[in-house]
Amino acid sequence: MSNKYTELFLAPIQKCREYKPKFGESQNADGVSLEGFLELYGNDPFYSWIGLDSGLMYAAHKAAGGMTSIYRQIGIGCEHLFREIIIDTTHYKDRDFALWSYETKTQSGKTKTLTLDGRLELGEIQNIELKNRLQKWINAYCKELSVTQIPKNGVVFEVRQGYKSKDSKRQNADIDNATVAYSNGYLPVFAIFSSQIDSDIVLRYRNNRCGIITGISSNNSQTSLFAFCKEILGYDLTNFFKDNSEKIKQEINSVLKTLLDAN
Repeated sequence: MSNKYTELFLAPIQKCREYKPKFGESQNADGVSLEGFLELYGNDPFYSWIGLDSGLMYAAHKAAGGMTSIYRQIGIGCEHLFREIIIDTTHYKDRDFALWSYETKTQSGKTKTLTLDGRLELGEIQNIELKNRLQKWINAYCKELSVTQIPKNGVVFEVRQGYKSKDSKRQNADIDNATVAYSNGYLPVFAIFSSQIDSDIVLRYRNNRCGIITGISSNNSQTSLFAFCKEILGYDLTNFFKDNSEKIKQEINSVLKTLLDAN
């Protein structure tokens, strides 16, 4: 099981090795190579005059874009890992129960499907002990959030690796998702693997009746993602990362070295 989870977590991150900056060359979907960059910038009079047609400049672009790519892919890895844990611990008969989506209209009138990263569907959980723990957790969390009407269907999750941005547009979209989740009988919860999140964001989400659990070291399953996984899902996510830390570190270090190298 541990090997399966490790591979699920690392697979998206390994794609970062292939990252190449695009430099506005939209027709080149795979990005621009070092040789292509030197030609592109070398043929630009201004950039060549001031010395930007340099391997070091290419490496800087590659590293900067690659860092964004790493965080994005770690987020995808967290999503895949968390959803697989849900599937394995609930004993769902159908993997599709672990996802939840809904349709909405765009300003142009087109229909768009929005999907949340994880779902604990009370009516489909085959693990009765987990189901009972979850129901008690939902009741207690709703009381903490001052939610008077307990969602009957379960919990839906938006999974993130961290939350460093204070983008109000993103927060508004999250709160819109939460409103739709409540209207469909689900408690919306944000599962953040990192402990690095602005306290103002946590406060705003909770004030809007959104659950939020983060990667803090705590025994409180209403605030700690790791405590929730252990106490409610019955899986020790803390031990998973500790046991596989060296393997994950080696992979991350290898990807970083690749991104910091111009070639």
